[in-house]
Amino acid sequence: MKKIVFFDIDGTLLDHEKSLPASTKKAIKLLKENGVFVAIATGRAPFMFESLREELEIDSFVSFNGQFVVFENEVIYENPLNEFALIKLFQNAKENNHPVVFMNEKTMKASVEHHSFIETSLGSLNFLHPEKDASFYLNRKMYQSLLFCKEGEEENYFTDFPQFNFIRWHTYSVDVLPKGGSKAEGIKKMIERLGFQLKDVYAFGDGLNDLEMLEAVGTGVSMGNGVPEAKELADFITNDVSENGIWNGLKKLQLI
Repeated sequence: MKKIVFFDIDGTLLDHEKSLPASTKKAIKLLKENGVFVAIATGRAPFMFESLREELEIDSFVSFNGQFVVFENEVIYENPLNEFALIKLFQNAKENNHPVVFMNEKTMKASVEHHSFIETSLGSLNFLHPEKDASFYLNRKMYQSLLFCKEGEEENYFTDFPQFNFIRWHTYSVDVLPKGGSKAEGIKKMIERLGFQLKDVYAFGDGLNDLEMLEAVGTGVSMGNGVPEAKELADFITNDVSENGIWNGLKKLQLI
């Protein structure tokens, strides 16, 4: 029976230093040699993990937390943000002095020249502060935005923007996604294309944006460094990403 494994990137494939552990690279190679289909499921934009895809030779992925799905280098699903709601969100954010970063599949632009929240949170992913282009989102498909505010301040947007989901991924940053959009939805689109059943689908993750995915698939695995909510929903918990978490998890699943 054909199987597929989806891997989150940050804290799952990449360790706390944003490096790919040697044991993880070896495990992915073995997986593929064993006839298991391998894909990525991430909150990142496609341009943010090109080198990782090349290194692991993976050309199928769910990006933007499910909003942009690519199967063997072909786009099979896209779910952009509502432009009118995004215009309104940007206006509100500006009034609250909350900067925004707009993202499509190729690049990202910031609403301001420079802000420490943008620098710190994107810096944690080893990305520089994007250049300013406050009108970048107009008449273009945006699949995700980043709202920069202190913890709890995003709640002020919940009522006014029912079109969006707000998911915090950093002390200073929140993902803005289409309502109902998630990695789980993106995964469903890909396995429909492949003709797989959910029971043959596995996923590894560690963050709040992995919860729907871990719950939806046949076997959800939380990393040892996962948030408590991920550990609670997962079918089992493997080691920390830095302690051969992927290798040991795949071994336990008898996939390698």
